[in-house]
Amino acid sequence: MSDQPAAITEALPILGMHCANCANTIQRTLLRKVEGVATAEVSYALERATVTYDPAVSTRDDITAAIRRVGFDVVETDDAADAEDAEDEARARELRAQTRALLVGVLFSAPLFVFSMSRDFGLVGAWAHGAWALPFMWALATPVQFYVGWDFYVGGYKSLRGGSSNMDVLVAMGSSAAYGYSVWVTVSALLGGAPAHAYFESAAVIITLIRLGKLLEARAKGHAGAAIKRLMGLRPSTARVVRDDAEINLPIDNIVVGDLVVVRPGERVAVDGVVAEGASAVDESMLTGESLPVDKVVGDTLAGGTLNKNGALRVETSRVGRDSTLAQIIGLVQDAQASRAPIQRLADQVAAVFVPIVIGIAVATFVVWWAVADAGFTPAFVRLVAVLVIACPCALGLATPTAIVVGTGKGAESGILFKSGAALERLHAVAAIMLDKTGTITRGEPSVTEVVPNDGYTRDDVLGPAAAVEKLSEHPLGEAIVREAETHGLGLGVAGAFDAIPGRGLTASVDGAAVVVGNAALMREKGFDLGALAKDAEGLERAANTVIWVARDSRIVGIVAVADTVREGSAEAIGTLKGLGVRVGMLTGDNANAAAAIAAEVGADFVRAEVAPGDKAAEVRRLQAEQTVTAMVGDGINDAPALAQADVGIAIGTGTDVAMEAAEVTLVSADLRAVPRAIALSRAVMRTIRQNLFWAFGYNVVLIPVAAGVLMLVPGAPAFLRELHPILAAFAMAFSSVSVVLNSLRLRAVRIDG
Repeated sequence: MSDQPAAITEALPILGMHCANCANTIQRTLLRKVEGVATAEVSYALERATVTYDPAVSTRDDITAAIRRVGFDVVETDDAADAEDAEDEARARELRAQTRALLVGVLFSAPLFVFSMSRDFGLVGAWAHGAWALPFMWALATPVQFYVGWDFYVGGYKSLRGGSSNMDVLVAMGSSAAYGYSVWVTVSALLGGAPAHAYFESAAVIITLIRLGKLLEARAKGHAGAAIKRLMGLRPSTARVVRDDAEINLPIDNIVVGDLVVVRPGERVAVDGVVAEGASAVDESMLTGESLPVDKVVGDTLAGGTLNKNGALRVETSRVGRDSTLAQIIGLVQDAQASRAPIQRLADQVAAVFVPIVIGIAVATFVVWWAVADAGFTPAFVRLVAVLVIACPCALGLATPTAIVVGTGKGAESGILFKSGAALERLHAVAAIMLDKTGTITRGEPSVTEVVPNDGYTRDDVLGPAAAVEKLSEHPLGEAIVREAETHGLGLGVAGAFDAIPGRGLTASVDGAAVVVGNAALMREKGFDLGALAKDAEGLERAANTVIWVARDSRIVGIVAVADTVREGSAEAIGTLKGLGVRVGMLTGDNANAAAAIAAEVGADFVRAEVAPGDKAAEVRRLQAEQTVTAMVGDGINDAPALAQADVGIAIGTGTDVAMEAAEVTLVSADLRAVPRAIALSRAVMRTIRQNLFWAFGYNVVLIPVAAGVLMLVPGAPAFLRELHPILAAFAMAFSSVSVVLNSLRLRAVRIDG
């Protein structure tokens, strides 16, 4: 066995990112400059880097140092349990600093703007044009430029030093151009030069407006991740534990597997475990999205974070810490939110070259209007500044991830867990879906409905040998036969030489006799004559029973009919899927007649019956060969190959085990109605992403030419657009990214339940 350490994946909260290019800079740095880093995903929307690295080659300190070298910071804490609190406090400090800077900006920019506009529009007398006016405006603009706007200079410098360019570069260049030109005008006037127009108010208001926009954006992004915060808030910090026959309060991190935890009415369950004493109704809506409480008695499982409604419980702890259901859910949602959906690639590619292109357009604008069109220095300069400050790479960077963050969070609150942004994107295009029958459409808890002995045999002659063989199997149908035999007090013989034939049945030796238990195909294969029982079997299958044949030595002794009831909501779910335009098929190893009866009951469009477990993936491939985007829904264990083969694998969860490796989507509850909800959510998210991208691209494609003065060539264009003032450009830039985030937040209110 290799003693090489396994790769480690860490999520690092990042401070100081201002746009998507910041995230790209960090990602490139980690992948290119830190040895041992296998993957790195940096999300501007989440302000988080998810890094997988080889601990034998590099350490967390190496990664943190690399991030800091390119101008950003990482939230650090010595205690992993305090990491969330440390991040919250760091984010709060950032918001407080931004708020202080904004207040300073308003304090100095507002009087500067009023004074300047009053001068320009002749609202004040000659006194306002005295020699003191320009120095006064300079004095008001300087704190804004170098205190309120200092972060833009620092961020721009660090971005350029890291080999890229971000939004800070544009803001720093645009405001500095206006401020620097105004300083030159002021100094020239003080030295006796000809008077000229200064743009101190433009520089100050540009910085203040963009600072306001970034503050609003930060607050909106905080709302986008509210679902994760709510999930984290479900975890109690302490629990009442029985130690030495006494109840004591312990921190949740001190509880170990096997501890007995007391949960009183109205309290949240602190740990995953099994009810050892008591009975109650438990609200599991935070896991499953289902509002009705679930009755729990001794032996039933509980998940941490669920709410005990009315009875006192004692719960034996089975899983703690990162192994708990809630921790797994939070981990899955965080991974999905940090991942990049394929649709984001175009925006990333554009963002990578966006700032250099905008700078080129700004310079070209100045040259054309000043040197070519001979419009004069001032109009050319104003347009240069307008182009620099109106361009917004942030909207491009936020268009996809904010929708993914809100969508995956809403999904988690509804019991739908997406493994990645790519899965969320692919699901919207699903045109056909295959549903496993047992445990998905049906309850997966079949029971014996009838035993038909052959001539010369009794009911016990059929049930006894069948149960003895099936006891060695884990198939749900076999478990039903064993339960039926035990209920009737039958002593089960000792089975040996056991052999399972996939998709057919079982063979074994029971008390010296050769016993075969399976379907009709196996009986024919073994050379048995089905005789008159074939007609009985046909009638039972038409009634949606699965017929299991039992043979002993050289003759069939009878048949056992087993039925699995349809799960509540299955027919409704299939009807909703068909209403969404999705073809619905049922996949089962049962015989064709029984499968057809269930399919008709729930309204499936087509059925694939008598399919061996190993052949389920081939059935999915057959649908995919029709160029149909196909999803597969199963229990995540027997159906793993088919789940992996499908374009989107959807695993039915159990409420306590959500780590379904083969599936890209996990439904925490067993309610099939969550499948159309997942598709509806995916479609809503993709619709929002397209709206965001349309706005982000459209905003820049339309307004950058407007800022460059293109509308000067259009007769009848509004005057304020023909000569777009830099302040209007800054206003538009400040609120472009905010609008994208707000549009994504609308997903929190979208209905996905029809």
